[in-house]
Amino acid sequence: MDTKTTAVRPWEPWFQLGCGILCMAMIANLQYGWTLFVDPIDQAHGWGRAAIQTAFTLFVLTETWLVPVEAWFVDRYGPRVVLSFGAVMIALAWVVNSYAGSLTMLYVGAVCGGIGAGSVYGTCVGNALKWFPYRRGLAAGATAAGFGAGAALTVVPIANTIAAHGYQTAFFWFGLGQGLIVLIAAQFLYPPSFKIAAPKKALRIPQSKVDYPPSQTLGKPVFWLLYLMFVMVASGGLMAAAQIGPIAHDLGVADTPVSIFGISAAALTLAISLDRIFDGFGRPVFGYVSDRIGRENTMFIAFGTAAAMLLVMVFHGSNPLVFVLATACFFGVFGEIYSLFPATCGDTFGSKFAATNAGMLYTAKGTAALLVPLASVVASVYGWYAVFAIAVGLNAVAALLALFVLKPLRARLIARSAVEAEAAPITVGRESPAH
Repeated sequence: MDTKTTAVRPWEPWFQLGCGILCMAMIANLQYGWTLFVDPIDQAHGWGRAAIQTAFTLFVLTETWLVPVEAWFVDRYGPRVVLSFGAVMIALAWVVNSYAGSLTMLYVGAVCGGIGAGSVYGTCVGNALKWFPYRRGLAAGATAAGFGAGAALTVVPIANTIAAHGYQTAFFWFGLGQGLIVLIAAQFLYPPSFKIAAPKKALRIPQSKVDYPPSQTLGKPVFWLLYLMFVMVASGGLMAAAQIGPIAHDLGVADTPVSIFGISAAALTLAISLDRIFDGFGRPVFGYVSDRIGRENTMFIAFGTAAAMLLVMVFHGSNPLVFVLATACFFGVFGEIYSLFPATCGDTFGSKFAATNAGMLYTAKGTAALLVPLASVVASVYGWYAVFAIAVGLNAVAALLALFVLKPLRARLIARSAVEAEAAPITVGRESPAH
């Protein structure tokens, strides 16, 4: 990237952001719509929930752990080619799922979906961080909102398609449609050609003066603390996203009619719809707030609220109205990890390698996904309330770490970066030829 600073055309960053949000919305069902398919697949084949949910784990692992590789291609060759590849893979994934007559084939579809979703996710978030270096929280949050809320509009159509025509038909046609839209939108994405000029009224968010390449980022304790916190918070949210259908059925509230704001529906259907709306709404809101009050302060508020909502589930989860409202509030504060962590990563390690560095941190979601099958095991022995209680503890500890450990540690690193930049303004943060 050229070191020259220039003012871009006013509409340009927002157009790029909009394209990224659209692409993210198209991969949302791969994760958040999955819960609608678990029981129908089990009823059709009798494979068991645990075996079927292994596909979800494989999806999340491949979606997250390959993002650094995909993001490297984005940093090197731009977003268009990576997004186009991702579009083909997400379409192929659900087409494969529609024909899956064995667990092996279902797992192949999950891997294809993970590769495609990771290509889209890493590309769109990384591109947003580059176009909005002075409003990373808002940009990352708005982009992640597409992934969080993108399934909201399609939950009912998918559920109706499954009920009327079978889950195979839903997989096939929604898969093709999602892939086609991403392929078209991909042709309009590109990175900024110059360093973005600071706005007239810049936000006072601490930012590194050095662009740390991935090799240096991995050597910083701050990175691994962020990684640990990401795993702690993501594990509870992923469990809820993947298992909300089985949880609702086991608690006996899935088919109970619930009315909220004049809308009446079965508790499970209403919960999933509100969860996607609250999740999507929370991501840009918390990102915007973090641009103003600081990343760590916002993390403390969000993680603490998540712990409180899970605690409500422990004591009142069998009440259908409480189930709907508590899960909606939980996802409203859970989704912010996908705006706060990338924004914090960009602030801490710089813009030049933002896509790759954020991609490496995003693999924490894959690590957290390994705990999703364990939740089913714990639930089978101790019940879902025990799973909620564990998640309460993880969120509470992460909230305290954000305020009392991450905040001072990151402040020291950013202060050192200013000294490094002044001492070696040319060589510090320069990428090796291998990158």
